[in-house]
Amino acid sequence: MDLRNQLELSGTWLFRHRSYLPLVILPILFVCLTSTTYLGKSHELNEFWQAGCITVSFLGLALRVMVVGRAPFGTSGRNTRTQIAETLNTTGMYSIVRHPLYLANYLITLGFVMELHIWWLVLLISCIYALYYERIMLAEEAFLRERFGTAFKQWAAATPAFIPRFSGWRSSPLPFSWRTVARREYNGFFLIIGVFFLLDLIGDCLIEKQFKVDPIWLAILIFGFVIFAVLRTLKKRTNLLQVEGR
Repeated sequence: MDLRNQLELSGTWLFRHRSYLPLVILPILFVCLTSTTYLGKSHELNEFWQAGCITVSFLGLALRVMVVGRAPFGTSGRNTRTQIAETLNTTGMYSIVRHPLYLANYLITLGFVMELHIWWLVLLISCIYALYYERIMLAEEAFLRERFGTAFKQWAAATPAFIPRFSGWRSSPLPFSWRTVARREYNGFFLIIGVFFLLDLIGDCLIEKQFKVDPIWLAILIFGFVIFAVLRTLKKRTNLLQVEGR
């Protein structure tokens, strides 16, 4: 078997488990917390830095929202067993980058890693993500090349794989659907809040040598959980978040 086929096979395996494998990064973050300190030895400065990290993660979520809100049926899904693509999506965010959801996931994770302000950890996780998603993208594009042929080749030739080229923007013909976003992205929304809450809680406790819960973060966590619980209930028990054809 040639190297390209081997890479595509490993990418297919990673694709099937892509919902869970990134979570192995979280234990690395919590282990690194044991040696962390406040940025510049200042709690106030550290809070400003934390705000910037949260912004990076929510920029990733915002990118996911932009993609999912205008995704045609059969694209940009959470399928894990097999590759699925009813159509070749080349408009909206897909007109400036071929894998916008993976770029979004990287930004979300980058915010988590930056929270620890350890430069080598940012580089390490970035390299791991590059290798990880490279394999998945190879497998996905092999499927798209076989299914859509010339159309895929023309799109791939004009659209970067991971770093956006904004000059190529073409608007999506589909209207934006908040119902689709609410149905599909509530997990990611609460994950960001939950991870930052834990990083802040554990970091403060280790640095200040006492159990300390920031009341603002506790309020944010409760608010996030309420939103999560409401949207999950609506998705599981009602049809309010369903959109015909999407």
